Amino acid sequence: MRPETLLLALSTFFATIGPADLILVYAALTERSTPAERRHMALRGVLIATGILLFFAVFGQAMLTLFGITLPALRIAGGVLLLLISIDMVFARHSGGTGTTPEEETEARTRHDISVFPLATPLIAGPGAISATILLATGAGAFTVNWLLVVVALLAILLLCYLAMLVALPIQRLLGITGLAVVSRVVGVLLAALAIQFLIDGVRASAIFGGG
Repeated sequence: MRPETLLLALSTFFATIGPADLILVYAALTERSTPAERRHMALRGVLIATGILLFFAVFGQAMLTLFGITLPALRIAGGVLLLLISIDMVFARHSGGTGTTPEEETEARTRHDISVFPLATPLIAGPGAISATILLATGAGAFTVNWLLVVVALLAILLLCYLAMLVALPIQRLLGITGLAVVSRVVGVLLAALAIQFLIDGVRASAIFGGG
């Protein structure tokens, strides 16, 4: 068992799922909903997202085998995607990697129940979170102790997302857009370092330059 596996998974899922960004979008989309409606949508959205991400945690290795994708290739691809997401976070840009695009937000504002779209996906279980789940779960080895640590980290961040949504409006008023943006930028810098490490590990394992 590697203790750093849990810390790596926690930091990666925190960055790719983005509870800080989720607070801003969720507060904006549910400001006219009742507290009971907000709680219902938050719980339903997190449960659906949990099912999606656990599916990829369990069957990620089988999917890679089915499509003939090697783990080094996944590390390189995941590293590139996570690096792009980190750049978006640091420079406060929104490409849809960790949340919704402006077009999706516009559509969501016309919906009464946002628990499936855009909350469960792509806000929580977005491309970045799915890629990170497959990458970390596959790298840990199916159903090993390290794999279990990855799943525990995933569930912990999803629980954090649920709790954050329950207090989204007060937190938004307390920290403001600037405060949440600072948190997002700091996490983005950490994610960039993790992304580069995934790229280095993928290139080294692929023996592209004659390494082994």
